[in-house]
Amino acid sequence: REDRGRSPQRDFHILFVPRRSLLCEQWLKEQGVLGSFIHREQYSLDLIPFDGDLLSMEAESTFKECYLESDQTSLYHAAKGLMTLQALYGTIPQIFGKGECARHVANMMIRMKREFPGSQNSIFPVFDTLLLLDRNVDLLTPLATQLTYEGLIDEIYGIQNTYVKLPPEKFAPKKQGEGGKDLPTEPKKLQLNSAEELYAEIRDKNFNAVGSVLSKKAKIISAAFEERHHAKTVGEIKQFVSQLPHMQAARSSLANHTSIAELIKDITTSEDFFDNLTVEQEFMSGIDTDKVNNYIEDCIAQKHPLIKILRLVCLQSVCNSGLKQKVLDYYKREILQTYGYEHILTLNNLEKAGLLKPQTSGRNNYPTIRKTLRLWMDDVNEQNPNDISYVYSGYAPLSVRLAQLLARPGWRSIEEVLKMLPGPHFEERQQLPTGLQKKRQHGENRVTLVFFLGGVTYAEIAALRFLSQMEDGGTEYVIATTKLINGTSWIKSLMEKLEPAPF
Repeated sequence: REDRGRSPQRDFHILFVPRRSLLCEQWLKEQGVLGSFIHREQYSLDLIPFDGDLLSMEAESTFKECYLESDQTSLYHAAKGLMTLQALYGTIPQIFGKGECARHVANMMIRMKREFPGSQNSIFPVFDTLLLLDRNVDLLTPLATQLTYEGLIDEIYGIQNTYVKLPPEKFAPKKQGEGGKDLPTEPKKLQLNSAEELYAEIRDKNFNAVGSVLSKKAKIISAAFEERHHAKTVGEIKQFVSQLPHMQAARSSLANHTSIAELIKDITTSEDFFDNLTVEQEFMSGIDTDKVNNYIEDCIAQKHPLIKILRLVCLQSVCNSGLKQKVLDYYKREILQTYGYEHILTLNNLEKAGLLKPQTSGRNNYPTIRKTLRLWMDDVNEQNPNDISYVYSGYAPLSVRLAQLLARPGWRSIEEVLKMLPGPHFEERQQLPTGLQKKRQHGENRVTLVFFLGGVTYAEIAALRFLSQMEDGGTEYVIATTKLINGTSWIKSLMEKLEPAPF
């Protein structure tokens, strides 16, 4: 329209995020407008900081692209993001990895380093180790229900780029004598990150340990407000007033999290949640994984949400290294007859991704993996945890166990199990210019960057933070990922979206 006009010409800019693509330009050309865009730029937004120790690319379909479509574009972007990180924070001397995608990313990084010989940077390295992990090395963890405070908020309400939208009724200010006339209808939107003191303290705790922290905080805050009655002198009053903004912020933060905890508690104390969790925990501890599960049958019969069914069936399949053909066929038939035949494409995708598969070798490796890596702990302490298994009340995320064992005693100790998990494992060293090798001070922690290719859950992040805080751990973890996921969003990304019929 602008071209036809008589008015003075304007310059048009188009900015592609994260990259220019030939297909887009081709389409603009077909529309006859490519010439109007004199400036065609791209903004490669590789890794976005979400928190002090967390970076994400927010590439939603990485897992689907890599495992279903054999499209490795996002791995190239992961490698580029890591190169940018190294340019800013020094070359990472050791690279470890497990999985096909991890191998690709490491190869691309080594190649990029070779192709840009000028990239020998003289920055003292911040990271000692990079650990690249494929999501398909540990398909189990995202399928289970996360039981940390942040994990449950994500499971129930979904956290989008650190924001969560919550039902408003719990957040309505209580006014006397009005009897709730004008309840808010807009969802309450809150930002969740470690900048908020209280959230930083409770986000990674098991949900059962959150209540006691909140009630302790409430006592401390009300005691602080009580002190105003004791302020006699001008100096004391002045001091109290200066603390007021901080105290009021703490009070409103406490009110918000108490409301969120109440919302979550309503769900976690429901019978359905408990039944679902019981079945998950039975599968993860290896009970009855090889036959049709009654609870799953009942859920299908009552037409529970399809994603819930798929998560449970996939969980059973993963905990049994695949299902016997007749069990698998039975589940598939029930799902298609209840939810509709169009879902055959989704089931096919889940099978391709290795989430739902027939048992091929006839041998179930999961018990060996579970025992060797101590994936199931019977005596879990939720209040004062001593092991990462608290994030799932008994199950230790396999991915985080691999990171923990890598720090010590090293992967040599678990060679046999590593061979059972999909994809190669490898180690690469990057030469540092002389004078940049680290001399470690006594008691100084090593820093490891763990990069999850294909997504990471909040429970895994909590487990890695727990390892960082351990007194004798000796390793601090920074987490990077292609996307923050939970079981629901992950399965959703693998489902086929069917277009409604055009007529």
